[in-house]
Amino acid sequence: MKLFLKGDRCYSEKCAFDRRGYPPGQHGERRGRKISDYGIQLREKQKVKRMYGLTEKQFHLTFVRANRLKGITGTNLLVLLERRLDNVVYRLGFVNSRTQGRHLARHGHFTVNGKKVNIPSYLLRVGDVVEVREKSRNIQAIGDSLDAVVRRGVPQWLDLDKDNKKGLVKSFPVREDLTMPIQEQLIVELYTK
Repeated sequence: MKLFLKGDRCYSEKCAFDRRGYPPGQHGERRGRKISDYGIQLREKQKVKRMYGLTEKQFHLTFVRANRLKGITGTNLLVLLERRLDNVVYRLGFVNSRTQGRHLARHGHFTVNGKKVNIPSYLLRVGDVVEVREKSRNIQAIGDSLDAVVRRGVPQWLDLDKDNKKGLVKSFPVREDLTMPIQEQLIVELYTK
């Protein structure tokens, strides 16, 4: 399944998944055995974990936090993952991938409400303004990413001011805003065994 881990490359004809839709190696094209229910659930969790670039411990703690919130646990999990700083800068188009967003956030290239934040897992709230720092506005990767944001598009729950390299969190994302092929119910079932 295409996870869009390589940024812009996944939107072009150079995407490895489009060129070869089977696993690498000698036995990649062989038909596999039937996967058990547990295997399906585990694969879904691993897919989401890798999409957002989290470790097992970070993902589990996010699930525990989502489980404590009121509402549907699976939707809460996806909303918490989407609210992370590294994901929001990716969604706004400041970077090409979440990995690059994590890297630039860790090096302090972004501010939230005027204060430098260097924690990629920082959870943003409604009304928070994410901005590229003044010293970091000339970084070539950020400029290139903002030029390519047209292909990806900016979600409805975010507002982008491309000229000032600034973004606003208008609201929390709802399940309909998340168009990625994620079956969060499988993750919930896996963790509640």
